[in-house]
Amino acid sequence: MKNLLLLILISVVFSYAQDSTMHDKSHHTRTGFRNTGSDFEERGLKDVLKWMVWDRFIKNERSDEADTVTFELAENDPHWLAANKTELSVTWVGHSTLLIQIDGMNILSDPVWAERASPVSFAGPGRLVKPGIDFDKLPKIDMVIISHDHYDHLDKETIEMLGNDPYYLVPLGLGEFLEDLDITNYQELDWWDEIKFNNIRFVCVPAQHFSGRTLFDRNQTLWCGWVMQGARDKIYYAGDTGYFSEFKNIGRKLGPFTIAAIPIGAYQPQWFMSPVHISPQEAVDVYLDVKAKYFIPIHWGTFQLSDEPISEPPRLLLREVNNRKLDADLFRVLKHGETFVLPAQVANKNRKKIVN
Repeated sequence: MKNLLLLILISVVFSYAQDSTMHDKSHHTRTGFRNTGSDFEERGLKDVLKWMVWDRFIKNERSDEADTVTFELAENDPHWLAANKTELSVTWVGHSTLLIQIDGMNILSDPVWAERASPVSFAGPGRLVKPGIDFDKLPKIDMVIISHDHYDHLDKETIEMLGNDPYYLVPLGLGEFLEDLDITNYQELDWWDEIKFNNIRFVCVPAQHFSGRTLFDRNQTLWCGWVMQGARDKIYYAGDTGYFSEFKNIGRKLGPFTIAAIPIGAYQPQWFMSPVHISPQEAVDVYLDVKAKYFIPIHWGTFQLSDEPISEPPRLLLREVNNRKLDADLFRVLKHGETFVLPAQVANKNRKKIVN
Protein backbone atom coordinates (compact mmCIF):
# COMPACT_ATOMS: atom_id res chain seq x y z
CA MET A 1 0.00 0.00 0.00
CA LYS A 2 2.84 2.37 0.90
CA ASN A 3 4.53 1.64 -2.42
CA LEU A 4 1.29 2.37 -4.27
CA LEU A 5 0.86 5.72 -2.48
CA LEU A 6 4.49 6.61 -3.19
CA LEU A 7 4.02 5.75 -6.86
CA ILE A 8 0.91 7.93 -7.06
CA LEU A 9 2.72 10.83 -5.34
CA ILE A 10 5.69 10.56 -7.72
CA SER A 11 3.32 10.46 -10.69
CA VAL A 12 1.45 13.58 -9.51
CA VAL A 13 4.69 15.50 -8.89
CA PHE A 14 6.07 14.49 -12.30
CA SER A 15 2.85 15.48 -14.05
CA TYR A 16 2.83 18.86 -12.31
CA ALA A 17 6.48 19.51 -13.18
CA GLN A 18 5.88 18.52 -16.79
CA ASP A 19 2.81 20.76 -17.03
CA SER A 20 4.68 23.69 -15.44
CA THR A 21 7.45 23.34 -18.01
CA MET A 22 5.06 23.19 -20.93
CA HIS A 23 2.71 25.90 -19.68
CA ASP A 24 4.73 28.45 -17.75
CA LYS A 25 2.36 30.81 -15.94
CA SER A 26 4.91 33.44 -14.89
CA HIS A 27 3.02 35.98 -17.03
CA HIS A 28 0.00 35.68 -14.70
CA THR A 29 -0.49 38.02 -11.74
CA ARG A 30 -3.12 38.28 -9.01
CA THR A 31 -5.02 40.90 -10.97
CA GLY A 32 -4.11 40.12 -14.58
CA PHE A 33 -0.98 39.63 -16.64
CA ARG A 34 2.56 40.91 -17.13
CA ASN A 35 5.51 40.71 -19.48
CA THR A 36 8.25 38.33 -18.43
CA GLY A 37 11.22 39.43 -20.54
CA SER A 38 14.27 39.99 -18.35
CA ASP A 39 14.99 43.41 -19.91
CA PHE A 40 11.37 44.61 -20.20
CA GLU A 41 10.83 48.14 -18.83
CA GLU A 42 7.30 49.20 -17.95
CA ARG A 43 6.23 52.66 -19.13
CA GLY A 44 4.09 54.69 -16.75
CA LEU A 45 2.25 58.00 -16.60
CA LYS A 46 5.48 59.95 -16.08
CA ASP A 47 6.85 58.51 -19.33
CA VAL A 48 3.64 59.31 -21.19
CA LEU A 49 3.81 62.93 -20.03
CA LYS A 50 7.48 63.17 -20.99
CA TRP A 51 6.64 61.92 -24.49
CA MET A 52 3.57 64.08 -24.99
CA VAL A 53 4.98 67.28 -23.45
CA TRP A 54 8.75 67.16 -23.95
CA ASP A 55 9.11 65.21 -27.19
CA ARG A 56 5.98 66.39 -28.97
CA PHE A 57 5.23 69.87 -27.59
CA ILE A 58 8.62 71.28 -26.63
CA LYS A 59 10.96 69.47 -29.04
CA ASN A 60 8.25 69.16 -31.74
CA GLU A 61 9.54 65.76 -32.88
CA ARG A 62 6.26 64.38 -34.17
CA SER A 63 6.12 64.08 -37.97
CA ASP A 64 3.22 65.86 -39.67
CA GLU A 65 3.53 63.77 -42.84
CA ALA A 66 0.16 62.13 -42.14
CA ASP A 67 -1.52 65.46 -42.92
CA THR A 68 -0.39 65.32 -46.55
CA VAL A 69 0.50 61.73 -47.45
CA THR A 70 -1.81 59.60 -49.58
CA PHE A 71 -1.70 55.83 -49.99
CA GLU A 72 -2.79 54.02 -53.12
CA LEU A 73 -5.69 51.63 -52.65
CA ALA A 74 -5.16 48.38 -54.57
CA GLU A 75 -7.97 46.74 -56.48
CA ASN A 76 -8.76 43.21 -55.39
CA ASP A 77 -11.35 40.76 -56.66
CA PRO A 78 -14.05 40.07 -54.04
CA HIS A 79 -15.59 37.38 -56.27
CA TRP A 80 -12.30 35.49 -56.37
CA LEU A 81 -11.85 35.92 -52.62
CA ALA A 82 -15.35 34.57 -52.02
CA ALA A 83 -14.77 31.57 -54.30
CA ASN A 84 -11.20 30.76 -53.17
CA LYS A 85 -11.10 27.41 -51.40
CA THR A 86 -7.64 26.19 -52.38
CA GLU A 87 -5.06 28.99 -52.55
CA LEU A 88 -3.15 30.36 -49.58
CA SER A 89 -3.77 34.10 -49.69
CA VAL A 90 -3.42 37.16 -47.46
CA THR A 91 -5.20 40.46 -48.16
CA TRP A 92 -4.16 43.57 -46.24
CA VAL A 93 -7.30 45.45 -45.22
CA GLY A 94 -5.23 48.01 -43.31
CA HIS A 95 -3.22 48.37 -40.09
CA SER A 96 -3.28 44.90 -38.48
CA THR A 97 -6.43 43.66 -40.20
CA LEU A 98 -5.78 40.81 -42.62
CA LEU A 99 -8.08 38.50 -44.50
CA ILE A 100 -6.21 35.19 -44.34
CA GLN A 101 -7.35 32.30 -46.53
CA ILE A 102 -5.89 28.90 -45.75
CA ASP A 103 -7.27 25.49 -46.71
CA GLY A 104 -10.64 26.97 -47.67
CA MET A 105 -11.04 28.84 -44.38
CA ASN A 106 -11.52 32.64 -44.13
CA ILE A 107 -9.86 34.24 -41.11
CA LEU A 108 -9.86 37.90 -40.03
CA SER A 109 -7.10 39.21 -37.77
CA ASP A 110 -7.82 42.12 -35.41
CA PRO A 111 -10.71 43.41 -37.56
CA VAL A 112 -11.10 47.20 -37.48
CA TRP A 113 -13.34 48.98 -39.99
CA ALA A 114 -13.77 52.03 -37.73
CA GLU A 115 -12.91 55.56 -38.88
CA ARG A 116 -10.94 56.13 -35.67
CA ALA A 117 -8.84 53.95 -33.38
CA SER A 118 -10.42 55.55 -30.37
CA PRO A 119 -13.10 55.12 -27.69
CA VAL A 120 -14.94 58.13 -29.15
CA SER A 121 -15.98 59.01 -32.69
CA PHE A 122 -14.92 62.67 -32.61
CA ALA A 123 -11.27 62.40 -31.49
CA GLY A 124 -8.28 60.10 -31.65
CA PRO A 125 -6.21 58.68 -34.52
CA GLY A 126 -8.26 58.81 -37.72
CA ARG A 127 -8.04 56.38 -40.61
CA LEU A 128 -5.78 57.75 -43.37
CA VAL A 129 -7.02 55.38 -46.06
CA LYS A 130 -10.29 53.48 -46.36
CA PRO A 131 -10.34 49.75 -45.59
CA GLY A 132 -8.87 47.69 -48.40
CA ILE A 133 -12.06 45.62 -48.62
CA ASP A 134 -15.53 47.07 -48.15
CA PHE A 135 -17.10 45.28 -45.22
CA ASP A 136 -20.11 44.14 -47.25
CA LYS A 137 -17.77 42.58 -49.85
CA LEU A 138 -16.02 40.28 -47.40
CA PRO A 139 -16.36 36.56 -48.01
CA LYS A 140 -18.10 34.57 -45.29
CA ILE A 141 -15.79 34.77 -42.26
CA ASP A 142 -15.18 31.50 -40.44
CA MET A 143 -12.76 32.68 -37.74
CA VAL A 144 -11.71 35.92 -36.06
CA ILE A 145 -8.42 36.07 -34.16
CA ILE A 146 -7.84 38.91 -31.69
CA SER A 147 -4.38 39.77 -30.33
CA HIS A 148 -5.37 42.21 -27.56
CA ASP A 149 -7.91 44.83 -26.58
CA HIS A 150 -6.42 48.14 -27.81
CA TYR A 151 -8.71 50.24 -29.98
CA ASP A 152 -6.58 49.82 -33.11
CA HIS A 153 -6.94 46.03 -32.79
CA LEU A 154 -10.36 45.48 -31.21
CA ASP A 155 -13.23 47.58 -32.50
CA LYS A 156 -16.66 47.26 -30.89
CA GLU A 157 -18.66 48.30 -33.96
CA THR A 158 -16.78 45.91 -36.26
CA ILE A 159 -17.40 43.02 -33.87
CA GLU A 160 -21.08 43.93 -33.76
CA MET A 161 -21.20 43.91 -37.58
CA LEU A 162 -19.52 40.49 -37.70
CA GLY A 163 -21.92 39.18 -35.10
CA ASN A 164 -22.03 35.67 -33.71
CA ASP A 165 -21.50 33.78 -36.98
CA PRO A 166 -17.68 33.55 -36.96
CA TYR A 167 -15.82 31.69 -34.23
CA TYR A 168 -13.64 34.03 -32.16
CA LEU A 169 -10.27 33.14 -30.65
CA VAL A 170 -9.16 35.63 -28.01
CA PRO A 171 -6.51 35.79 -25.28
CA LEU A 172 -7.52 35.29 -21.67
CA GLY A 173 -9.95 37.82 -20.25
CA LEU A 174 -11.52 39.06 -23.50
CA GLY A 175 -14.53 36.79 -23.33
CA GLU A 176 -16.36 39.31 -21.16
CA PHE A 177 -15.97 41.99 -23.85
CA LEU A 178 -17.49 39.65 -26.43
CA GLU A 179 -20.33 38.54 -24.17
CA ASP A 180 -21.28 42.18 -23.58
CA LEU A 181 -21.85 42.29 -27.36
CA ASP A 182 -23.90 39.05 -27.26
CA ILE A 183 -21.03 37.08 -28.81
CA THR A 184 -21.04 33.57 -27.39
CA ASN A 185 -19.21 31.74 -30.17
CA TYR A 186 -15.69 32.17 -28.79
CA GLN A 187 -12.85 30.59 -26.87
CA GLU A 188 -10.23 32.19 -24.62
CA LEU A 189 -6.68 30.82 -24.81
CA ASP A 190 -3.53 31.31 -22.78
CA TRP A 191 -0.03 31.42 -24.23
CA TRP A 192 0.85 28.07 -25.86
CA ASP A 193 -2.73 26.82 -25.66
CA GLU A 194 -4.07 25.45 -28.92
CA ILE A 195 -7.24 24.20 -30.57
CA LYS A 196 -8.15 22.62 -33.88
CA PHE A 197 -10.94 24.20 -35.91
CA ASN A 198 -11.98 22.99 -39.38
CA ASN A 199 -8.71 21.01 -39.54
CA ILE A 200 -6.66 24.18 -38.92
CA ARG A 201 -4.45 24.19 -35.84
CA PHE A 202 -4.50 27.51 -33.95
CA VAL A 203 -1.88 28.25 -31.30
CA CYS A 204 -1.91 31.27 -28.99
CA VAL A 205 1.71 32.42 -28.69
CA PRO A 206 3.46 34.98 -26.47
CA ALA A 207 3.92 38.64 -27.35
CA GLN A 208 5.50 41.51 -25.40
CA HIS A 209 2.88 44.21 -25.09
CA PHE A 210 0.16 45.37 -22.68
CA SER A 211 -3.61 45.76 -22.58
CA GLY A 212 -6.30 48.17 -21.41
CA ARG A 213 -9.12 50.24 -22.89
CA THR A 214 -9.50 52.66 -19.97
CA LEU A 215 -7.37 54.18 -17.24
CA PHE A 216 -8.50 51.49 -14.83
CA ASP A 217 -8.06 48.12 -16.58
CA ARG A 218 -4.34 48.03 -17.34
CA ASN A 219 -3.14 44.49 -18.09
CA GLN A 220 -6.32 42.82 -16.86
CA THR A 221 -6.60 40.91 -20.15
CA LEU A 222 -3.87 39.05 -21.98
CA TRP A 223 -2.11 39.92 -25.27
CA CYS A 224 -0.74 37.41 -27.77
CA GLY A 225 0.16 36.43 -31.31
CA TRP A 226 -1.37 33.56 -33.31
CA VAL A 227 -0.11 30.62 -35.32
CA MET A 228 -2.31 28.95 -37.94
CA GLN A 229 -1.26 25.59 -39.33
CA GLY A 230 -3.00 23.98 -42.28
CA ALA A 231 -2.31 20.83 -44.23
CA ARG A 232 0.71 22.31 -46.05
CA ASP A 233 1.42 25.78 -44.70
CA LYS A 234 1.85 27.67 -41.46
CA ILE A 235 1.15 31.35 -40.86
CA TYR A 236 2.46 33.43 -37.96
CA TYR A 237 0.53 36.56 -36.99
CA ALA A 238 2.55 38.55 -34.45
CA GLY A 239 -0.18 40.99 -33.41
CA ASP A 240 1.46 43.90 -31.59
CA THR A 241 4.73 43.41 -29.75
CA GLY A 242 8.13 44.58 -28.63
CA TYR A 243 11.19 42.46 -29.31
CA PHE A 244 11.92 39.66 -26.85
CA SER A 245 13.48 36.21 -26.67
CA GLU A 246 10.23 34.25 -27.09
CA PHE A 247 10.36 34.76 -30.86
CA LYS A 248 13.17 32.21 -31.01
CA ASN A 249 11.02 29.79 -28.98
CA ILE A 250 8.10 30.30 -31.38
CA GLY A 251 10.38 29.53 -34.31
CA ARG A 252 11.89 26.50 -32.60
CA LYS A 253 8.58 25.03 -31.39
CA LEU A 254 6.24 25.90 -34.25
CA GLY A 255 8.29 27.07 -37.24
CA PRO A 256 9.23 27.27 -39.99
CA PHE A 257 6.42 29.43 -41.36
CA THR A 258 5.30 30.00 -44.91
CA ILE A 259 4.18 33.55 -44.09
CA ALA A 260 4.85 35.82 -41.11
CA ALA A 261 2.74 38.96 -40.62
CA ILE A 262 4.89 41.24 -38.46
CA PRO A 263 4.32 44.83 -37.24
CA ILE A 264 6.71 47.52 -38.48
CA GLY A 265 5.14 50.80 -37.28
CA ALA A 266 4.64 52.91 -34.12
CA TYR A 267 8.28 52.78 -32.97
CA GLN A 268 9.16 56.47 -32.41
CA PRO A 269 10.27 57.73 -29.98
CA GLN A 270 12.15 54.49 -29.42
CA TRP A 271 12.97 55.26 -25.79
CA PHE A 272 9.21 55.15 -25.13
CA MET A 273 7.91 52.66 -27.69
CA SER A 274 10.59 49.97 -27.88
CA PRO A 275 9.36 47.79 -24.98
CA VAL A 276 6.01 47.22 -26.73
CA HIS A 277 6.54 48.05 -30.44
CA ILE A 278 9.27 46.72 -32.71
CA SER A 279 11.11 48.86 -35.24
CA PRO A 280 11.41 47.80 -38.90
CA GLN A 281 14.96 46.65 -38.18
CA GLU A 282 13.79 44.52 -35.24
CA ALA A 283 10.98 43.16 -37.41
CA VAL A 284 13.63 41.54 -39.61
CA ASP A 285 15.08 39.92 -36.47
CA VAL A 286 11.62 38.53 -35.67
CA TYR A 287 11.30 37.20 -39.23
CA LEU A 288 14.61 35.37 -38.89
CA ASP A 289 13.85 34.17 -35.34
CA VAL A 290 10.54 32.54 -36.27
CA LYS A 291 12.02 31.01 -39.46
CA ALA A 292 9.58 32.44 -41.97
CA LYS A 293 9.79 32.47 -45.75
CA TYR A 294 7.55 35.40 -46.72
CA PHE A 295 7.24 38.60 -44.67
CA ILE A 296 4.06 40.70 -44.79
CA PRO A 297 4.30 44.00 -42.86
CA ILE A 298 1.36 45.10 -40.71
CA HIS A 299 0.65 47.86 -38.15
CA TRP A 300 1.62 50.81 -40.34
CA GLY A 301 0.19 53.24 -42.88
CA THR A 302 -3.38 53.41 -41.57
CA PHE A 303 -3.47 55.24 -38.22
CA GLN A 304 -0.87 57.79 -37.04
CA LEU A 305 -0.11 56.35 -33.59
CA SER A 306 3.44 57.58 -32.99
CA ASP A 307 6.04 60.12 -34.10
CA GLU A 308 7.76 58.62 -37.16
CA PRO A 309 6.63 59.65 -40.65
CA ILE A 310 3.68 57.48 -41.58
CA SER A 311 5.33 56.22 -44.80
CA GLU A 312 8.75 55.56 -43.26
CA PRO A 313 8.37 51.98 -41.90
CA PRO A 314 8.50 50.07 -45.22
CA ARG A 315 11.45 52.19 -46.44
CA LEU A 316 13.46 51.28 -43.32
CA LEU A 317 12.35 47.67 -43.61
CA LEU A 318 13.58 47.29 -47.20
CA ARG A 319 16.80 49.17 -46.38
CA GLU A 320 17.45 46.65 -43.60
CA VAL A 321 16.69 43.77 -45.97
CA ASN A 322 19.23 45.17 -48.42
CA ASN A 323 21.83 45.75 -45.68
CA ARG A 324 21.54 42.13 -44.58
CA LYS A 325 21.58 40.88 -48.17
CA LEU A 326 18.28 39.07 -47.79
CA ASP A 327 16.01 38.21 -50.72
CA ALA A 328 13.83 41.31 -51.20
CA ASP A 329 11.27 39.29 -53.18
CA LEU A 330 10.29 37.55 -49.96
CA PHE A 331 9.34 40.83 -48.29
CA ARG A 332 5.89 41.73 -49.64
CA VAL A 333 4.94 45.31 -48.72
CA LEU A 334 1.28 45.29 -49.70
CA LYS A 335 -0.89 48.22 -50.68
CA HIS A 336 -4.13 48.61 -48.77
CA GLY A 337 -6.47 46.09 -50.33
CA GLU A 338 -3.75 44.10 -52.09
CA THR A 339 -3.86 40.31 -52.05
CA PHE A 340 -0.75 38.17 -51.83
CA VAL A 341 -1.22 34.64 -53.14
CA LEU A 342 1.50 32.12 -52.46
CA PRO A 343 3.26 32.07 -55.86
CA ALA A 344 3.67 28.30 -56.14
CA GLN A 345 -0.08 27.87 -55.74
CA VAL A 346 -1.26 30.49 -58.24
CA ALA A 347 -3.23 28.44 -60.76
CA ASN A 348 -6.50 30.16 -61.59
CA LYS A 349 -5.83 32.03 -64.82
CA ASN A 350 -9.33 33.48 -64.84
CA ARG A 351 -8.92 35.63 -61.74
CA LYS A 352 -7.67 39.22 -61.88
CA LYS A 353 -3.94 39.65 -61.51
CA ILE A 354 -3.73 40.85 -57.92
CA VAL A 355 -0.27 39.51 -57.11
CA ASN A 356 2.82 41.70 -57.28
